[in-house]
Amino acid sequence: MTTPNSTLRAVRISMMLSQDDFATALREAGARAGSPIEPSKRLVQRWESGAIAAPSPRYARALEAVTGMPIDTLGFASPAMARVAEDGSGGHDVHPSTAGVAAPVPGPTPAASPRAHYSGVWLSRYEYFSSGRDSSFIGMHYVVVLQHGNRLTVRSLPEASSNPDSPLTMDLTVDGSVITGTWVEQTATDGYYRGARYHGAIQMLVEPTGTRMAGKWVGFGKEMDINTGPWELRLEDPSTNQKTIGKYSRRPE
Repeated sequence: MTTPNSTLRAVRISMMLSQDDFATALREAGARAGSPIEPSKRLVQRWESGAIAAPSPRYARALEAVTGMPIDTLGFASPAMARVAEDGSGGHDVHPSTAGVAAPVPGPTPAASPRAHYSGVWLSRYEYFSSGRDSSFIGMHYVVVLQHGNRLTVRSLPEASSNPDSPLTMDLTVDGSVITGTWVEQTATDGYYRGARYHGAIQMLVEPTGTRMAGKWVGFGKEMDINTGPWELRLEDPSTNQKTIGKYSRRPE
């Protein structure tokens, strides 16, 4: 039993790269690092389908270089589990049948709703209070949402945040009309928060139309105090094709 790696797919789509382009970027990253690799479109497909559970360290380093994200946040099993190929040349992946990883336990089945699938481009909008500036602010991102079963993977699109260079990620679970999960935002190094990484939890309810989720976030502030505020996602386009991603890879108005 395999589970598609929707996290990796969301990251690739948010970078506006086709599977061919992604493989080329990985190959170039390996060459720059002096560690040649030969990724292909087929390999990317097998990673994203879950047919391959983990990359070898060489491929993991290239993935980190291309995405700018740690390998353990890209939806893979541990790269240390990569096995040596039968021909002794060193494998570049782990197949689920040999990885020694137990099959995931299916989560609760989402209740039937007018909109059974939430994949698409959404506008994320949250409010927060800045104690240092004694004022409230709004953060907005265009994000791509990919759904697999009852799990939602959310990644902001390039150049698509109200605060430049502040990528947002969310990992959510659907249970009927209830959305629960975690969020992470990496602030810009030259911004007010000087590259600080914030994270927390979130819970929202989906409206009957299936085009809006609204609820509240909770997280730690700079002084380790617990903050909270409203957060909503509004559907902009149910498509995740290259043209749509390009259309929304811009700063929200």
